Amino acid sequence: MFTSPINLFKLCILITHISCFVQTCIAADPVDNYLIDCGSPTNTTVFTRTFAADNPSTWSLSAPKSVLANTTNAAIASSDTPSLYRTARILTASSSYTFPIKKRGRHWVRLYFFPFTYQNFNLPNSTFTVSTQNTVLLDSNQLSTTNTTFKEFSLSIDSDSFALTFAPSSGSSIAYVNAIEVVSVPDGLITNDASKGRLLATQTLETVYRVNMGGPKVLPSNDTLSRTWVSDQGFLVQKNLAESFSYTGVISYGNGGSTRDTAPDMVYRTATEMAQVNVSNGNFNVTWEFDLSPGSTYLVRTHFCDIVSSALNNLYFNLYIGGSLAVKDLDLSTISVNTLASPVFMDFVADGSSKFRISIGPSLDLTDIMPNGILNGLEIMKLSSVTNDDGASNNNNNNNNNKKTSVVWAIVGAVLGGLAVIVIVILALAACTRKAKKKKQHSKTWVTNNGVSQSLASRFSNRTATTAASLVALNGNLNIRFPFAALQEATNNFEESSVIGVGGFGKVYRGVLGDDATKVAVKRGNPRSQQGLTEFRTEIEMLSNFRHRHLVSLIGYCDEGNEMVLVYEYMEEGTLKSHLYGGGCNDLPNLTWKQRLEICVGAARGLHYLHTGSTKAIIHRDVKSANILLDENLMAKVADFGLSKTGPELDQTHVSTAVKGSFGYLDPEYFRRQQLTEKSDVYSFGVVLLETLCARPVIDPTLAREMVNLAEWAMKWLKRGQIEQIMDPRLAGDVRPQSLRKFAETVEKCLADYGVDRPSMGDVLWNLEYALQLQEAASAAADGNADEEDGTNQIPELASRVMLASTTNVGDGAVGESLGEDLSGVSMSKVFSQLVKSEGR
Repeated sequence: MFTSPINLFKLCILITHISCFVQTCIAADPVDNYLIDCGSPTNTTVFTRTFAADNPSTWSLSAPKSVLANTTNAAIASSDTPSLYRTARILTASSSYTFPIKKRGRHWVRLYFFPFTYQNFNLPNSTFTVSTQNTVLLDSNQLSTTNTTFKEFSLSIDSDSFALTFAPSSGSSIAYVNAIEVVSVPDGLITNDASKGRLLATQTLETVYRVNMGGPKVLPSNDTLSRTWVSDQGFLVQKNLAESFSYTGVISYGNGGSTRDTAPDMVYRTATEMAQVNVSNGNFNVTWEFDLSPGSTYLVRTHFCDIVSSALNNLYFNLYIGGSLAVKDLDLSTISVNTLASPVFMDFVADGSSKFRISIGPSLDLTDIMPNGILNGLEIMKLSSVTNDDGASNNNNNNNNNKKTSVVWAIVGAVLGGLAVIVIVILALAACTRKAKKKKQHSKTWVTNNGVSQSLASRFSNRTATTAASLVALNGNLNIRFPFAALQEATNNFEESSVIGVGGFGKVYRGVLGDDATKVAVKRGNPRSQQGLTEFRTEIEMLSNFRHRHLVSLIGYCDEGNEMVLVYEYMEEGTLKSHLYGGGCNDLPNLTWKQRLEICVGAARGLHYLHTGSTKAIIHRDVKSANILLDENLMAKVADFGLSKTGPELDQTHVSTAVKGSFGYLDPEYFRRQQLTEKSDVYSFGVVLLETLCARPVIDPTLAREMVNLAEWAMKWLKRGQIEQIMDPRLAGDVRPQSLRKFAETVEKCLADYGVDRPSMGDVLWNLEYALQLQEAASAAADGNADEEDGTNQIPELASRVMLASTTNVGDGAVGESLGEDLSGVSMSKVFSQLVKSEGR
């Protein structure tokens, strides 16, 4: 029989989906797999698993007195009661189930409870504890007195047997259990990779929530590890801000570290994302809220699978855990080795609260990208810190032996304790002496080594695959490594009132160093920032190899323990952004047009040096007004090189890389093609030029729709030749028409859609110098110092000198020497892109 190509295609798709479903449902084969239907005389099958009758064979039961009970006569039971809860073993004295362990390591202990009344045994009023050899898992206060309760624990077993003890709280009380599971956990499912350095592989974890975002409840039969995942609908704070998304394609395992044991296909095939009906605004988060115990610590595992994107690097979002920013600008494609629909998971350790929130929200620092965020699954597990002081057993038989030995150990303990106190006192005195000496010397001995510390180098080699060449470069140029204590003193222990800025790496503090009261800017890394180490490395690498009067200088760094701190020269007047429209002091004086032009010229010089000052161009990748800093003389310096990237090889046109940048400044061609060039910096700088002229934010959602994006709005006026209609009203009467026309022409070229149509940064600099000279010449004529014609005629002479300077070796910075004269007396506006004096490098 003939089958059409379309039907054949549909059949193939169906077979693919069926094979995926079958793979999903194939259960793992754990080495240890004890399933007991407590109190039942026969085996019970639940889905595809068989729970054995409570008749010890491969395990043992130590129970002085116990009763097998069932719900036949139970008043609160019904025909809907799940089969595992219809029988129970009632224990009237401390009793233990003991299991031989074939493979040591992490195991699940799953317990089932249903408090029905059987004969004279009142299970709802029973009080008891459940413990292992060294951990109290729970007490009966954690159980429902009317409904079924399921408890899941994950713990490490390091012996050849495992005892689970049920101990009534008093002689008149009882304990009970309906079903027990002791099952091996696959290797690698719980690792030590979460934050705060906890050894999670040895911690006891209690599962509190396991949630499938955007999809239905997942039953144990659809999970290879027999877990239950509930729907997220009951946890969403504002359901109208979220919507579900489902995927029917193939899930690509193996690229992001997740397997089908990490979470089932049904979790990764669905997601909750930002509601697309509201996404044009983009200024909202999707939030889930959970009830946790304040004072307890939790492992939070988030599951992601980019099933919503049609191309790589199209999804950037922020993740918030417990109200704090956990990951900024999360790009799943970089974790999943540039593969869509590839599952990944991330672990975090957080302190609990009664209203614990997890949120996803858009990356507002990125432009030309549809705001969105997703979450596919979530697990919250409580870290247990409660231990069983009685050891492996609570049986009364051990009490007498404990009492006999307690007196002896008390005497030994007292003697050893006394000796310990003496030793501690001696060590404390020695430590205080050393600390006093160090404190006395640290202000004069901050240069503790030449180059990068060993811990920094090892961190680079272990986590970022830094090449030997780059480490040599670092060691060759960076000399000052500050002790953390010195930076604490400089910033008054990082006092909040000293904060002068906040970025993706962390907060920036105003500080004062040493006896000479040198002002510095101290950038302290946020340990929760996923990009922190990368930015730390890049900043040091870039600023250690480059020196220029229009680049902010790196004074030193601190790499001590978990602290990553960068120390820069202090820029007295803050950011260009704060002078234009906020982000700093509110009483800053208005910048004149000449001052604005000089600032733009200075920033252009810094960028031009980055692009041309070495064999390979350095692309800043985050040019914006907040990263242009001003010293006390309003001289501009480019800052923040955390996202900088080395440019293409000589035989290449671009660098292919994930899109990074700030919302409103991002080159649209770079965004579309993921191809980075120096012209991407030119576009961003064009937006800065518009900010300088218009003195308004690059993105302002409070304005009318056509005005929200500064670049799009301004380009319409530029093409009409009416740029003066949108410039800062405070500049009225201050801007000369010739200067404005040249400036507007430069902006329009910078913002061309395609990089090939944009000027180089050297050309941008030349045009800005020209616009500045037009302003100065016209101003001089207006002041009566020269007629306008004469003033304008001075420009070609300077321009020729500037062009001559630009043809010299751009790497040596010796402009004065190349011109055969010393230009140190020339105003800042009359110098091209290089340093005036070589000693300034």
